[in-house]
Amino acid sequence: MQEIGEVLHLAGSGRVIIRLSDTPAEGQILCDQKGTRIAKVMELIGPTSKPFASATPLTNNIKKYVGKSVFSSESPAGRRKRN
Repeated sequence: MQEIGEVLHLAGSGRVIIRLSDTPAEGQILCDQKGTRIAKVMELIGPTSKPFASATPLTNNIKKYVGKSVFSSESPAGRRKRN
């Protein structure tokens, strides 16, 4: 897992705002250090030099992750290998 950024706050729209240190793909699932799915990136916003992500929360208790680092999952959402 690679660190992607830090959760800033929960917006009034219900989305999570994340300050990015690395740019994820839209649809990327973000996790905590333990691998628990936290949010799904919906769009990238702000300046390209210091971008932010607007993400849909995947947990009911998103407030406990404010100020914590988030990490990328192994693959973007919906991109599973088929055998």
